[in-house]
Amino acid sequence: MAGTDFDVEIKQLQATMKTIGQVLDLDAMRIEIAELEDQVGSPDLWDNQENAQRITGRLSQLNGELERFTSLDDRIEDLGVLVELAQEEGDADSLADAQIELDRIKKSVESLEIRTLLNGEYDAREALVSIRSGAGGVDAADFAQTLQRMYVRWAEQHGYPVEVYETSYAEEAGIKSTTFAIKAPYAYGTLSVEAGTHRLVRISPFDNQGRRQTSFAAVEVVPVLEQTDDIDIPDEEIRVDVYRSGGPGGQSVNTTDSAVRLTHIPTGTVVSCQNEKSQLQNKASAMVVLKAKLLALKKAEEKAHLDEMRGDVQASWGDQMRNYVLNPYQIVKDLRTGHEAGNPQAVFDGDLDPFLEAGIRWRRGAEKAEAN
Repeated sequence: MAGTDFDVEIKQLQATMKTIGQVLDLDAMRIEIAELEDQVGSPDLWDNQENAQRITGRLSQLNGELERFTSLDDRIEDLGVLVELAQEEGDADSLADAQIELDRIKKSVESLEIRTLLNGEYDAREALVSIRSGAGGVDAADFAQTLQRMYVRWAEQHGYPVEVYETSYAEEAGIKSTTFAIKAPYAYGTLSVEAGTHRLVRISPFDNQGRRQTSFAAVEVVPVLEQTDDIDIPDEEIRVDVYRSGGPGGQSVNTTDSAVRLTHIPTGTVVSCQNEKSQLQNKASAMVVLKAKLLALKKAEEKAHLDEMRGDVQASWGDQMRNYVLNPYQIVKDLRTGHEAGNPQAVFDGDLDPFLEAGIRWRRGAEKAEAN
């Protein structure tokens, strides 16, 4: 604490916030908020529920972003006042409090700065995450379920709602695949850096000889679509199959054929949904997932970079983007960014933000290098 130059630190934070404000374009944000508030005040707003939800959702998102910026700006100003008074009075306790607040503000500013890097076409959307077990047998299925829990725990820590559309359980343990939505603004832009193959090395709890096992799982992240997105799927291109929902060990979720599987015949894309009791509701949810995946495929093919939006989904040796090693030592390391953590359990418990932020910065650097 004694070595902290608060004046320099605060000026640097203010300069960073000024840059962030310019990138966010606060004036344009306030204008859009005012326009949306006028639309919300219209008596016929809810005549079209889909449009009303889009307007109110966008207004809530913008108000949240503006509040986040202004409240952080106010905290920096309050910190300056606290430091000034503490230095004048020689109050060591207040300076110690100022140091704690300075560290917290730095983390908040870094997090907000990451938000400015999420300016891709679909970055502001909610995210659909699909996980599939790869090479490694029962360990891979168990690993896939661990990754699902990891992302759900991350979402819960941030207060983001999660909706599971489909889970296919493996026979012995774990899951074959799962698809779920994380319903938060910029969830896609944030989690898209997780797409690719994840690799786990550990002593297998399923091997009675206690041997070390390497297993893989593939993660795919696509944006949730809005009604205005141009994805039209002719009925003749879709095959619809219905079946009875099931849980671990063959346990029946319900006693009717309510689960729905959609197959897009031209591309072979298959999605399933079993979270609702109604077949119609499951079909509607499955269509949301299918359209999102087809949009990702369409955009990726247009840019001739399929792996940029869908990730590398081979889930086998030589193509992993992150390693989770539990034996003979413990480390989680991202092979693209070099970021690593020495506590794998904390990562599996949802402590993903450092990896996500490193991934977003890495992606921006890669994009700049490609542009140059």
